Amino acid sequence: MMTETPLLTTREGAVVTLTLNRPAAKNSLNEAVLTALATELERLQHDDSVRAVVLTGAGSVFCAGADITAFDEFRALPLLGDRRAAGGTIWSDLARFPKPVIAAVEGLGLGGGCELALACDIVIAGESARFGLPEVKIGVIPGGGGTQRLVSAIGKSKAMALLLTGDFISAQRACDAGIVAEVVADGEALGSAQAMAERIAANSPVAVALAKDAALQSFETSLAQGIEHEKRNFHVAIHSEDSREGQAAFLAKRVPVFNRK
Repeated sequence: MMTETPLLTTREGAVVTLTLNRPAAKNSLNEAVLTALATELERLQHDDSVRAVVLTGAGSVFCAGADITAFDEFRALPLLGDRRAAGGTIWSDLARFPKPVIAAVEGLGLGGGCELALACDIVIAGESARFGLPEVKIGVIPGGGGTQRLVSAIGKSKAMALLLTGDFISAQRACDAGIVAEVVADGEALGSAQAMAERIAANSPVAVALAKDAALQSFETSLAQGIEHEKRNFHVAIHSEDSREGQAAFLAKRVPVFNRK
C-alpha cells in the first residue's frame, strides 16, 4: 500500500505553493505533516530564488486541526521536553519565516489549522470558510500559539469569546475581525493567494524582507523600539542595489530588475 506524501510542493516562477496533503483526514496535522512542513520551510528559507510562499490544503479543506488520534503520543511526551510529535516549533518557525507566506483557506481552518493561518503573514479565504479554536470542547487548549496570536490579531474581548466558547466564525467575520485579509468566491482562494504572491515577488526581495522584519517587531517590542528597528532597516534598504535599481527604473520609466545583492 502506497503512503501518501504528507506535503506537496509546487513552484511557479519565484512562488512556491505548499499543500497539506491528507484530504481524507481533512488535512489534520500529524507528525509526518508537521515534520515535512518544517523541513520544506528550512529548505526554502535558504533558496534566494524563492520570493514568496503560499500555504494551502488539498481538496476543499485547509486544515481541520490536530490529528486527535495522536493525543496519546502527546501525553507520552515529558512535560516541556521533546515536543516533536506535537509539532515542535513549527508555528514559531512559520511566523518568523523571512519571506512572505500567504495562507489560502477553503473550508475549515480550525485548531492547529487556524494557528497555521494566524502564523502566516496574509490570509485569503473562500467565502464559505470557517475559522475557530475549538480545543476547549475536547478538554485541551491551543498549543501552537493560538492564544497569543489571536489576541494580537483581533484584541482581547473577541479573542476570549472564540477561545472560551470554541465557536466557529465565518470568513467574512474573520475578515472583519482582522484574521483574514480578503474574502473571495469559494474555490478561488488559492488562485488569489498565488496572484498576490506573484505581485509581492515582483517587488524588491530585499525591501520585502526588511519590511516584513520591521512589521514583525511590532509584536515583540515597544513602539519606540520598533521605530528604531524600522529606521535601521530603512538604512539597509536605501543602501542596497535594489534601491539604486528601483530609483533608476523609476526615473527611466521602465520596469525594475531586482536581485538579492
